[in-house]
Amino acid sequence: MSIKKTVISTASAPQAIGTYSQAVKVDNTVYLSGQIPLDPQTMEVVDGDIALQIRRVFDNLRAVAQAAGGDFADIVKLNVYLTDLGNFPIVNEIMAEYFTQPYPARAAVGVAALPKGVGVEMDAIMVMRQAYF
Repeated sequence: MSIKKTVISTASAPQAIGTYSQAVKVDNTVYLSGQIPLDPQTMEVVDGDIALQIRRVFDNLRAVAQAAGGDFADIVKLNVYLTDLGNFPIVNEIMAEYFTQPYPARAAVGVAALPKGVGVEMDAIMVMRQAYF
């Protein structure tokens, strides 16, 4: 028995810059690929400080989640990758603007480098209340 996978794609988030999909839905679970602070219209890294970059990443994740039929309330796991873990308090502050309790499970990982030299990347797992196929 093969697994039915549905690819999620939206112009409201940056297009994939490699061999991956923006998200893949299997039954009622959606796996959102990593998002970096790219402007979806220009495909360029947003100018500004890390707070602006973090907001852009959350906006990109939200666009993909909504394209899959969900939103941040449906995210059960969030992974945050930072080139400087000193920016983690800023992630917490901004995350509180996008999420409400109960918050998703989360990991924050310090990494040496990220695509396009950005300081932050995030991916997520979302579970929908029912499958929409």
